[in-house]
Amino acid sequence: MARIAYPDLAKASPEVRDMLGRLPSPANIFNMMAHAETCLKPVMKLGGTLLGKLKLDPKLRELCLLHAVRLQGGDYEWEQHVPIALHLGCTEAQIAALKSGDDTAACFDACEKSALRFTREVVVDVGASPAALAEVRKHLSERETVELIVMSGFYIMLARLTETLGVENDPPIGSALIRGIESRVAASKAKS
Repeated sequence: MARIAYPDLAKASPEVRDMLGRLPSPANIFNMMAHAETCLKPVMKLGGTLLGKLKLDPKLRELCLLHAVRLQGGDYEWEQHVPIALHLGCTEAQIAALKSGDDTAACFDACEKSALRFTREVVVDVGASPAALAEVRKHLSERETVELIVMSGFYIMLARLTETLGVENDPPIGSALIRGIESRVAASKAKS
């Protein structure tokens, strides 16, 4: 049960109702975030960018995202993103390894191991070591490296919100959410 009441969305601003209306189904995390109504739109837009506009490989993004939220105890985001990761080609063995905290398992290739180590150090130690940065840079561009840091930080923030406020898990909407984001990105590209 949530530790604070969800806001009365009938009294929410039109912008908040519009943003929440873009979701494929209601999501407790965003309903709770509506308390901070001036934050909701920028947070949702950043989330959409992270899920639909990065150069970072989507499968690698999901592995590192799952690793970050698992390290922080973010059950809500874990439940939402495991189906996305599987849809993008992550294996059950990889999910199990991350669930147990093993980011060096044989089921990960060299790029994945370096990105997972880098993510762990960013999340646990606040900053990755020079060695972890050098290793991840063998596989990722400067842009992808920065995207990985931003993405990890974003999902850690969401984990802190859901865990602190006891936001109840929802049935996963991630795949439908990503399809909607991809559709909007494609439509935007077609206009330009």
